[in-house]
Amino acid sequence: MALPRSGLRAGPQAKEGPGFAELFGALPVGVLVIDPDGRIAHANPACESMLNHSESAMIGQPYDAVLLPPEDYADRRDGHGFAAFDIEIEAVRGPRIRVDFVESMIADRPGWRILTLHHAPQARRVTDRSAGARAAVGAAAMLAHEIKNPLSGIRGAAQLLASAGEDRELTGLITTEVDRIVSLIDRMEDFTDTRPLKLQATNVYPLLDHARKVALAGFARGMVIEERFDPSLPPVMIDPDAFQQVLLNLLKNAAEALAGLAQPRITLSTAYRHGMSISTAPGRPRQPLPIEILVIDNGPGAPADIAEHLFEPFVSGKPEGKGLGLPLVDKLVRDQGGIIQYARERDPEVTVFRILMPRAV
Repeated sequence: MALPRSGLRAGPQAKEGPGFAELFGALPVGVLVIDPDGRIAHANPACESMLNHSESAMIGQPYDAVLLPPEDYADRRDGHGFAAFDIEIEAVRGPRIRVDFVESMIADRPGWRILTLHHAPQARRVTDRSAGARAAVGAAAMLAHEIKNPLSGIRGAAQLLASAGEDRELTGLITTEVDRIVSLIDRMEDFTDTRPLKLQATNVYPLLDHARKVALAGFARGMVIEERFDPSLPPVMIDPDAFQQVLLNLLKNAAEALAGLAQPRITLSTAYRHGMSISTAPGRPRQPLPIEILVIDNGPGAPADIAEHLFEPFVSGKPEGKGLGLPLVDKLVRDQGGIIQYARERDPEVTVFRILMPRAV
């Protein structure tokens, strides 16, 4: 079915307006046109971006070879259309995305369908995460203030006992445990730091390279860390030190998730997502966040019961976890104007932490 190029006229004196093909290409939502055989006939640029697939590569492909429909699609589809809102679907060559998924039949064209994909609002999820972060900041600040002073006194007393010849094993145990608690308090104080970050246009590749080298020299020793980079990625608007901390936290998290695996593998990936825009906080307009940075590992992922709460403080799937690492990562990313998401994607499944950041102006 060819898209007609006849102009639209506003009135007798109006100049010829854009044709339907131009309007189709300019639509801000993803659109697929599917023929009676279930094959893709057209895809607009917004759809190409969402599915990470060019129109030329999609044309002629069976619909489900490009996009996996919702689980209940076959059961609920009645031949007159289908709609599902705020659901997660998977592009065969792209990420899982949360969308409003609407399929409509084309009048007077038996068997032809139009499928629209629209990014689902994220306001509720952002609200929940921000509220939890604010509560944790207050609690952490209070605990840090109230606990750190008496701890320094306890440590000093243990050192005096050791110098007086008292049981060095017991005094050493006291000192070690106090240091452990102080280290935890220091992490909580990082979480309470509300000073504005120094954002600047930054080439992200030296940061990725440095984080990779630090990981391989330490906590990821013996593991494989692959790089899959978009060489044309423009500068990113970030605080280099804060973003380096984000990368190291995510790489350490991945390395810990891979402990004990026969073939542990971590992948650092970058891409430019044209048209990607998301509201980073409730009530805020959607902001362009085209810079995508992925930290991927082939570990088992988070337990299903906490997967939706990973960025909330004091939630951890690790036996010894404190539940502050990922909330700190989330805070630092948001403070730089971006967002971070967790997902299980692909086949076989891998764990993906996806960072979306603004491009430097």
